[in-house]
Amino acid sequence: MGPLQGIKVVDMTTVLMGPFATQTLGDYGADVIKIESLDGDVTRQIGPTRHPGMGPVFLNANRSKRSICLDLKKDAGRAVVLRLVADADVLVYNVRPQAMQRLRLGYEDVAAVNPRLIYAGVFGFGQDGPYAAKAAYDDLIQGGSALAHLMARGGDGTPRYVPNALVDRIVGLNAVGAILASLVHRDRTGVGQRVDIPMFETMAGFVMGDHLGGLTYEPPLDQGGYARHLSPDRRPYKTSDGYICVIVYNDKQWDKFLTATGRDDLRNDPRFATFAGRATNIDHVYAELARIIALRSTAEWIKLLDEADVPALPMHDLVSILSDPHLVATEFFPTVEHPSEGKIRSMRTAATWSETPAEPTRLAPRLGEQSGEVLREAGYSPDEIAQLIKDGVTNRPVD
Repeated sequence: MGPLQGIKVVDMTTVLMGPFATQTLGDYGADVIKIESLDGDVTRQIGPTRHPGMGPVFLNANRSKRSICLDLKKDAGRAVVLRLVADADVLVYNVRPQAMQRLRLGYEDVAAVNPRLIYAGVFGFGQDGPYAAKAAYDDLIQGGSALAHLMARGGDGTPRYVPNALVDRIVGLNAVGAILASLVHRDRTGVGQRVDIPMFETMAGFVMGDHLGGLTYEPPLDQGGYARHLSPDRRPYKTSDGYICVIVYNDKQWDKFLTATGRDDLRNDPRFATFAGRATNIDHVYAELARIIALRSTAEWIKLLDEADVPALPMHDLVSILSDPHLVATEFFPTVEHPSEGKIRSMRTAATWSETPAEPTRLAPRLGEQSGEVLREAGYSPDEIAQLIKDGVTNRPVD
């Protein structure tokens, strides 16, 4: 009974960016129909599996969906898509627009069938620039949006990618927002539209919002970059027995931190006394903070800083985060029973609603698991479905 109950989404996305966006829509209550090739989404093959085609990346980006297999290069496969979009609210794709045109599933093609449809494209680059037809992946956009450069400036000088599909997930969430805004407009006017969510432009704004700095002005006041983010000691701090994440940010927090640690000597140091002084001398400030943190154990710091109301958290690894007391209390990582995979660890929807609580409506589907179900709902007879299977347009239904 999530807030998007009654919204039908035709999901033509693969890998991560698009599937993450459509999973979010599904978790919020939409009926998401995932169209896969007969070979399936490539992420089915990533990571350790209990059964072929059900890898963890796929499981964690494709819940709350139904899967139908179609060969879209065949006219009959395209016809199925057009029948599905006839009463859909949203179509989402993440191939290049030129590929959708070749499939004869461009905006004009589907809008002719359903003018109320929101036709959402999540792809590399805006279509009015020279990169319009270029392929794009998370790594490329991290580099192109200056993230890899910033990793070098804030580290050992070696450009690196963030070890997370950061771009795919950020742009996927931007796509959710753009789609929902388009639905609001559609409900006000009765008119659907095409909406493009390009990776490069989205991430350029995301990164440079922090780091444009003096380049904001003409002529520039500096070469850009947010000094605090780039400080070499902006990192988890080593304690006497591990690491801890601490940020002492405003004047009130620094006053409490200095009191709790007995460092009254720093109160009159102009490099520590004011927010402006700390910002100007951030490298020195963070280096001194690192020296102080090294003197006590992680448990001692957590207790002391919590009592002083100074922001701190333990530094988790991929295993310890599963037993974080807050995430355990909120049941963020529930163990659930998957129909084919047995017990798996899932993740809650983070947002909450007072009137329309949302949670995953189903676990990630097997390849083409609902092909027959979806085709029947679209009006195909048993004989027509059998012919589609015989012609290699879809797979044998799994009911």
